Order: sequence, then structure tokens, then C-alpha cells
Amino acid sequence: MKTVLVVDYEPQIVQLVRDYLEHGGFAVLAAADGATALELARTRSPDLVVLDLGLPGLDGLDVTRSLRRDLTVPIIMLTARDDESDKLVGLELGADDYVVKPFSPKELVARVRAVLRRAEGLRSGSDVIRVGPEVELDLARMIATIAGRRVELTPTEFQLLATLARQPGRVFTRAQLLDAVHGVAFESYERAIDAHVKNLRRKIEPEPRAPRFVLTAFGVGYRFADLDR
Repeated sequence: MKTVLVVDYEPQIVQLVRDYLEHGGFAVLAAADGATALELARTRSPDLVVLDLGLPGLDGLDVTRSLRRDLTVPIIMLTARDDESDKLVGLELGADDYVVKPFSPKELVARVRAVLRRAEGLRSGSDVIRVGPEVELDLARMIATIAGRRVELTPTEFQLLATLARQPGRVFTRAQLLDAVHGVAFESYERAIDAHVKNLRRKIEPEPRAPRFVLTAFGVGYRFADLDR
């Protein structure tokens, strides 16, 4: 049974999400503030975190920053702010997906399943993707090694990198990459891919502003450099 940590300061939302998740077969931990959320994440090791951005005190963005310093647990943001910049900041900090309040509990459960399924799908593979002498992706263990250095990636970042690296030189549109990392069942906005790419470059590129691996196809999307040429 997978465990989901639900973090929201509104008890009625926590109870609603708990009911739907438990009905869906998940175990649920709950926290009403950022400090408690960090404590539970580090001591109970949930499989996924559903995190409200608008927490009092230590807000959701601060919690995401803290989690990403030493954990790769998937994070789905809950936000009442319909501001694109908030979503982009959250995604750039390493969140995997977002849901805007008011939301459908059934959709949230579906997104939880989708994010966990992506992570499990990567781990169940037996492939090792190699591009040139510098890039190796071990799908079964979700380990990325760049120029001999192991890089810690979130499940979404790893899925994005694997999608690009499987076909070096191929240009993927943002819509195609959204399908790969979020699934066609969900509506999302294409700038989410830009946020994930920015975060990925920060981790794998020697110089993120002059990338060697994940390249921009201007006006279209992104491609992985063909390092064998």
C-alpha cells in the first residue's frame, strides 16, 4: 500500500482528500503546517506528498525547497492561486504536478496515481540508456550519471530526461513532452515543460545558460544532443 502525505491547513480539505485517497487504496498521513510536514516526510518516508502552497508560516514553496535538498519524493502542489508564476516557481523548485483549488477529489486521486505510476514504470524497466561517453540513465534504479557524476532527479525530471535521451537529435514539441511526463488525460499548460527543463538543466548541465545536453529547438520544443556525432 502506497502512503500519501497530505499537507493543508484547512481540516475539511484534509478530510476530503483523506477519504478519497483511502477509498482509492492509499494510506494517508496528514499535516496542517510546514514544520510537521517536513518531520513526517523525513521520518515516515511517504511515497508522495500532496502539498498546499498557501500554508501559514513555512509555506508550501519553503517546504518544497527543504524537501528537495535531500529527498526525491514526488510532490503534487495544491494552490488557490491561479497565478502562472506561482505554478512555475513550484515546478522549478522540483514539484511534479499541480492542482488548482477548488479541485475535483477524483481528479486529484487520478493525478496521484499517474505520478506514482510514472515513477514505478521507470523503476520496473530494465533498460540502460547511454548517450555518448558522458550520459547514462539506469531506468530500473532511476539513477542518472552525467560525466561520471550521479545526479539526483525527481521522477518527473528523470522521465523527461529519459524521453529526450532515448532519441538523441529528435525534436520533441512541448505538447509531446507533456504527454510523456503528465499523461494525455490531464490538461496542463506547456510552460510547465519549460520549468521542468530549467530545473533539469540546473542539475545536469556544466553551464545551464549554455546547455550541452538538453537543447532548445526555438519555436518548437527541445531535443537531446546527439553526442555520438
